[in-house]
Amino acid sequence: MKIIVVSRRHGSTRSFTLGGWTRALLSACIVGIPVGAATFAVTQMSHDDTSDVLSSKSAQAWEETLQQQDAAIEIAKQEAEKKLAAMTLRVAELQARLVRLDALGERLTTMAKLDNGEFDFSRVPARGGPEQDLEDTGYAAPDFQQVLDQLGDQIDDRQQQLDTLEALMAKRKLQNDVFLAGRPIKKGWMSSRYGRRSDPFSGRIAWHAGVDFAGKEGSDVVAVAAGVVTWSGDRYGYGTMVEVNHGNGFTTRYGHCKENLVKAGDVVKKGQVVALMGSSGRSTGPHVHFEVYKNGRTVDPATYIHRASR
Repeated sequence: MKIIVVSRRHGSTRSFTLGGWTRALLSACIVGIPVGAATFAVTQMSHDDTSDVLSSKSAQAWEETLQQQDAAIEIAKQEAEKKLAAMTLRVAELQARLVRLDALGERLTTMAKLDNGEFDFSRVPARGGPEQDLEDTGYAAPDFQQVLDQLGDQIDDRQQQLDTLEALMAKRKLQNDVFLAGRPIKKGWMSSRYGRRSDPFSGRIAWHAGVDFAGKEGSDVVAVAAGVVTWSGDRYGYGTMVEVNHGNGFTTRYGHCKENLVKAGDVVKKGQVVALMGSSGRSTGPHVHFEVYKNGRTVDPATYIHRASR
């Protein structure tokens, strides 16, 4: 095979004679270049299609992962809101119990007649003192639900103690209220004692089952102990009378009243005004005839008049 090369610049020509191997190599190059280009183009197109497919699958996988994460976040958010709502209710319950304990404490303070400010339940308890760091002690975040439960248990314990103390003090106050002591009048003087005496009408020796307190007509007659009124009205020999049952076998009578201020069935407190002093019935002047019954029999009222109140 002979190849002629023409030069444009000089117009000269040169010729080459190719051997068999050279012709074969040149033919392979001429044919191989287009084939290689075509193969490269097909390969490149196939690679681009594969990349597009892989990119689409990756995007879909990422989208599914994000959706799963969003769902997990939403579930966690709902759980957190539920726990927060439960803790809010628990805190509100504890606050209500603390308010009740404060009110109970103030009531006990009043019942015990403590000095003002000795126990002030409206203030945070005073505390203080220097503090030192503990060595080799790691910090761990507290479990708030456990802390709230422990606080609730402590409040329950304190409430039971205060309830017991209140019951004891109420019982003691009730005992003080029904404890017979003092005079049945606010103003006046003892005009006749219990026992044998000369009858003011006949002059004969007779038994006087009570004591008499003379005073100004219309002055107050008071109960010497708490109890229930079992009689309020006229009674032979007593005139207008009030009778009070104090329990434990004790009963008191207040006779010759001008006017009764209570009626049968009324509950009276110690020191409450039950009548006004008068001279009704078998009486020589304004006074109150005071009797004390113990288990159905009269006893000397002086024992209860002169003893100190609890």
